[in-house]
Amino acid sequence: MAPRPALLAAAALLLAGACTPGSTETDDVAPSGGQATGTVDFWHFFTAREAAAVEAAVAEFERAHPGVDVRITAGQDDAKVLQAISSGNGPDVALSYSTDIVGKFCSGNAWRDLTPYLERDKVDLEQYPETVRSYTAYQGKRCAMPFLADVYGLYYNKDLLAEAGYTEPPRTMTELADMAKRLTKRGADGTIEVAGFVPLLNFYEHTPSHVGPSWDLQWLTPDERSAIGGDPDWAAMLKWHKDLVDWYGYENLQKFTAGLGDEWSADNAFHKGKIAMAVDGEYRVAFLRDQAPDIKFGTAAVPVPDTALDRHGAGYVTGNIMGVAANSDNPEASWALIRHLTTDTNAIVSLSNAIKNVPTTRAALASPALEADPEFQTFLDIFAHPRTATTPPNAAGPKYIELTQEYVNAYLSGPGGDPAAGLPDLDKRIDQALDLGR
Repeated sequence: MAPRPALLAAAALLLAGACTPGSTETDDVAPSGGQATGTVDFWHFFTAREAAAVEAAVAEFERAHPGVDVRITAGQDDAKVLQAISSGNGPDVALSYSTDIVGKFCSGNAWRDLTPYLERDKVDLEQYPETVRSYTAYQGKRCAMPFLADVYGLYYNKDLLAEAGYTEPPRTMTELADMAKRLTKRGADGTIEVAGFVPLLNFYEHTPSHVGPSWDLQWLTPDERSAIGGDPDWAAMLKWHKDLVDWYGYENLQKFTAGLGDEWSADNAFHKGKIAMAVDGEYRVAFLRDQAPDIKFGTAAVPVPDTALDRHGAGYVTGNIMGVAANSDNPEASWALIRHLTTDTNAIVSLSNAIKNVPTTRAALASPALEADPEFQTFLDIFAHPRTATTPPNAAGPKYIELTQEYVNAYLSGPGGDPAAGLPDLDKRIDQALDLGR
């Protein structure tokens, strides 16, 4: 499931005060793993249908490791986990929904360095694509392992597109804008009744991060300074969104979105046919099948600028990450649980089939047991695209993304201003935040 920005901000603040929650020494790593035993407290953020899938996977682990008792606590976000770790009462194993915070987890020593376990047990990291490896480590310290991945694409309502004469989803940003206008339905007073596409970059999963690879947006330089102001693609991305926001009218969009259902409920606007096209993650396939079975939908890669069709098919990838708390009372059994859930092909495939997240190992992706209908296959294809990307880790966590989101929100809500001046100013604020967060 996708990260929640407000909770990421809270988690980053908590972690700033939790940089040394426990020992990170590795001399307690046994020369050979042996038989894991004892109790493991495992916290994760899933609920309902998805939590049941995690419980089933853990039950399989316990059958293979009869000496280990895993106590599961569901519905725990990153902020709660980090607060518990900093107070010394946290879980042994935590599952985070945020890859943006991995730099903080690793550099702040909230999670153990897993390298000694990986080397001892000869775990082949090449089984994970390069992008996945990049978001589970920071500056050579691998404090996390990938659980499942989230990949973002475009969902479209086939019936609404057919009513407007379309048989295919858009491939370019010009096509997306034209189709959005044609698919929009307004009342006599101009009120939006159905939106072809909501161009606000803080609506549901439509965010700068999730459309970044489609525009080839650059976030940070190799030395962790902001690259936004010097990247012309940012100004182009903002102009496209601003033009479409102005066509709708910002106040009209605010009024329309305020009346829509919660993203994670059955009242999600796409479920209700109130939006013809939307950016969302692969997990929406399962939500639609479960909560809105009558909606005929298709999936595609997010459109790209008209001059960048060679990039079409790429997208944004993030994922769930697992780590062993630095002050875990049972790191050996904790590692055994993580290893099972992140390297065992049967476990990964079963979880993917149940939750409808993308598996992260090459063996799981190639497994004949992996269920991939055409709508889900889209996201497997995006995941495999060589230009699919993620946001870069850093020691300050997601602060640079939060500051960018604030700027984008203000830009789209007002007269617009001049990105040529606004983006370099954003660079300065991001660089200051990065310096403070190190």
